[in-house]
Amino acid sequence: METSIQAAYLVAAVLFILGLKQMSSPITARRGILWAGAGMILATLATFMAPQIIDSDQMATNVLLIMVAIAIGGGYAWYSGKQVAMTDMPQMIAMYNGMGGGAAAAIAAVELLKASNEAAHDPSGTATVADMLGADVAVLGILGAIIGTISFSGSIIAWAKLDGRLNRSKLLPMQHIINALLAIVTVGFAAAIYFTNNIDTIIIFYVLALVLGIFITVPVGGADMPVIISLFNALTGLAVGFEGYVLGNAAMIIAGIVVGSAGSLLTQLMATAMNRSVANVFFAGVGTDSGTTDGDASEGIMKEIQAQDAGILMAFASQVVIIPGYGMAVAQAQHKIWELTQILTEKGVSVKFAIHPVAGRMPGHMNVLLAEAGVPYDMIYDMEDINADFKNTTVALVIGANDVVNPSAKNDSSSPLFGMPILDAIDSENVIVIKRGRGTGFSGVENPLFFADNTKMLFGDGQKAASELIQAAKEL
Repeated sequence: METSIQAAYLVAAVLFILGLKQMSSPITARRGILWAGAGMILATLATFMAPQIIDSDQMATNVLLIMVAIAIGGGYAWYSGKQVAMTDMPQMIAMYNGMGGGAAAAIAAVELLKASNEAAHDPSGTATVADMLGADVAVLGILGAIIGTISFSGSIIAWAKLDGRLNRSKLLPMQHIINALLAIVTVGFAAAIYFTNNIDTIIIFYVLALVLGIFITVPVGGADMPVIISLFNALTGLAVGFEGYVLGNAAMIIAGIVVGSAGSLLTQLMATAMNRSVANVFFAGVGTDSGTTDGDASEGIMKEIQAQDAGILMAFASQVVIIPGYGMAVAQAQHKIWELTQILTEKGVSVKFAIHPVAGRMPGHMNVLLAEAGVPYDMIYDMEDINADFKNTTVALVIGANDVVNPSAKNDSSSPLFGMPILDAIDSENVIVIKRGRGTGFSGVENPLFFADNTKMLFGDGQKAASELIQAAKEL
């Protein structure tokens, strides 16, 4: 039986890896999700056959609890997946990351508390958690506990920020000093768990780790949320892998390592796309009160354009590059933008979509929105592939984007965005920006592009503005 279980875990792991590989391309992503899902079903069924389950005196209770947990978690995931709006997808991803980290932390808590209780009742009177679990298992269990707990509470804060439930511009006094001291104390209690059998130490450790996750996420600015979501995803994977070792579950080990490594690579790639280190993302606070301008510090006059004139300009353009941002998602304008694209294409206009690596509120957010609207993949270009085209672009249409087209990232060393690679929309002959108002947007950083000589502002809701552009283009 044990051989069959391990074989099932191996097949499941292969399906995880193949599924992740398929997810690297929008064309095969759906297939990848199905493969990974099949792997998870196989791993779950194999777990029911594990000796810890079927050979236990509490087999019926264990199976019942697992079934209840699957029903609750799976049922809620099915419901939320069907109901969630595309604008709320980042929040959902952040929440699910947190649940994964929390699950790993809970597994660690069960094992550590059990080992602590056994050590406390050991006849020698000097037994420790490490003695009960073994040195390697104890170390990895504690590491999984601290990583999973931080990922859990940090992801909840990320969810609250993205959902508008937490003031994203709040930076506590001496925030980073407090975080450093709290981290030192938390690590100290983590080490104490290894050498003691005191349950109170474990409880205090978990409370400290929860608070640490909250405190290190609070100062992270709005512009950095995609990186943070990706990082917490990686941390959750690592925590699951460590706890898989504790339980002796090969599927958890492999799945955790795959998710952790993929998330780590993605986090590094996204940080590189912003020309910043991951540490800088945590400590710089871009989008907080300490690193933003107030929106009144205008660098000129925003020149407004009417939809009728913008539509005419685009209809007679040789090339239009559309740059979507989170504002497009909020307005649910992706379908209207695709309709506009079709009209322009019919008129002989070359239309392309330009995607910045950190556009939106999660990795690949804009790609998902455009795919959902039916935009062909060959019309969507990454930043490094499209930037050279802006000099030959008649109109760059920016809808709901801010930081990813902010020229101060290139020419203003005082800007919190300085050094971040951007989409060079300003190099276009004309720039049209669809924007709700005159504010600075989610990150709070002023954008000189909005005041440039070649930029015109089309104020209003993104979907309404797109509809007006469609009408204007149709009339020609």
